[in-house]
Amino acid sequence: AITTGGKLKARFVIHAASMRLGGATTAEALRNSTSYCLKIAKERGLKSIAFPAVGTGIAGFPLEECAKIMLREAAEHLQGETSLEKAHFVLFDDDAEEIFQRTWKRLQAELASGTAGAKGA
Repeated sequence: AITTGGKLKARFVIHAASMRLGGATTAEALRNSTSYCLKIAKERGLKSIAFPAVGTGIAGFPLEECAKIMLREAAEHLQGETSLEKAHFVLFDDDAEEIFQRTWKRLQAELASGTAGAKGA
């Protein structure tokens, strides 16, 4: 679902479930929810999107795996036909930022060399 941003600085909020009933986040659920958000943003003609590190809070999904999945989905989406120009990751602390930056650098190197591998990697 997509709603207005209300009092947020964002025009819209895209809602996507990443936790299964009972509270667990899986890699597949995270991949699907990230992809869904990117699809909705494209359909709405949005220029930018911002994500938190989905599932890493109360659901306890590993931060490094979250970074790999979300950054790969965003990179692949941005390489295709889309209205999106930017994907922002809004993170809780310096450790999360460092993990996302390190993961992004690795992913960029893989994409540049053509060794990015399968989505599940």
